[in-house]
Amino acid sequence: MLREDDQRSREGLLTPDDAEAGPGGAYKTFIKMEELLDKLKLLKYDQEFIKDLKMKPLNRHYFALQTNPGEQFYLFTSLAAWLIRKTGRSFEQPQEYDDPNSTISSILDSLREIGVNVDFPPNRLKQGYGEQAVDVLDNLVNAALKNASFSWNKPQPVAEVEEDDEELEDESELLLEKVEEEMAAEFSDEEEETLLHIDDLQNMRIGNKNLADAQKPDDILESTTDIDGWKLELERVLPQLKVTIKTDARDWRSHLEQMQKHRSGIDEALATTKGQLDKLHTDISHTLEKIGSREKYLNSQLEPMLIQYRALQDEFARLSEHYREVSGGVTERSRILAQVTEELESVKQEMDERGSSMTDGTPLVNIKKAIAQIKTEITSMEVRVGVLQHSLLQARLRDKNLLQQDLNAPPHILV
Repeated sequence: MLREDDQRSREGLLTPDDAEAGPGGAYKTFIKMEELLDKLKLLKYDQEFIKDLKMKPLNRHYFALQTNPGEQFYLFTSLAAWLIRKTGRSFEQPQEYDDPNSTISSILDSLREIGVNVDFPPNRLKQGYGEQAVDVLDNLVNAALKNASFSWNKPQPVAEVEEDDEELEDESELLLEKVEEEMAAEFSDEEEETLLHIDDLQNMRIGNKNLADAQKPDDILESTTDIDGWKLELERVLPQLKVTIKTDARDWRSHLEQMQKHRSGIDEALATTKGQLDKLHTDISHTLEKIGSREKYLNSQLEPMLIQYRALQDEFARLSEHYREVSGGVTERSRILAQVTEELESVKQEMDERGSSMTDGTPLVNIKKAIAQIKTEITSMEVRVGVLQHSLLQARLRDKNLLQQDLNAPPHILV
């Protein structure tokens, strides 16, 4: 089967990061984040950006590692907006309740206006950290530095002052004396009592010589000790005559000996492992050749299928576009149909109300009841009018009778 990298490169899916992947590829984001922080310090972000948001300064790996995605996304959008404004373009300050998709889209549009090509999906920026987020901020900060007319200068090496050889020799002598003093201070009092040093031997020799000169007799002394006594004395003092020189780990001679020892060990190990490495190299080469031949065979066998797959993929894209266009027309017609259906329902409801009002006999019954009530009231009123007329006629007749009686009565005599 095809290797994954070759297959992805033939289909156009291999990214530059995958192609350049290596032992240090995983730390590229951290290095770029440190460079980004240095560039932000050149723009004085700690005085303008940090104080406005009232937040702590960013650490050198803030956007390279995941700590708090919500906080990182908010700081990422805020910092991107500040850098876009630094490039001379207007950009509103993002808020926490804003739509993240619209905010990311606005940032990518501003990035395209600067002239940066965006070749990754926008969803990668929703997490607020990672390689894509660092790349976006790095491109924006470069544009901001360019807008601020900032330029990088070549480093100027510091001129070295040449010193005289005599002063160097004096300093080396002083350093050597200090090292000797430190080495002498490390030895304990007990070791000095039990060990016999070279200086002690020399001093002992000089002291013995001076003492011998002082106590030298006039005549030649002859030894009275036999050979057995000398041997016994030699065996007794022989352990004390052992001279021990304690080496210091900081001495360059010990380092040189260790280097030579390691070099000899490396040469011995290389002699034994070189044959094994050569054999392993030969096996790997044969295996790679077999894999290459198998890949060529599989490529020749799968080439028609790949061509057919690409053709079907193009046909699917064309049908998807056609379906999108047709679905747009269906949506518009569905909206018109819903509007017409709503108007039809309102007309039906109005017609039902009018039909029910036309076939309803309740108003006619109410009118008849009202007419009957009016007739009853008219009859009662006529009865009352008749009673009043009769009462009025009786009053008039009574008044007439009284008037007639008054006229027929004799006149009164006044006294």
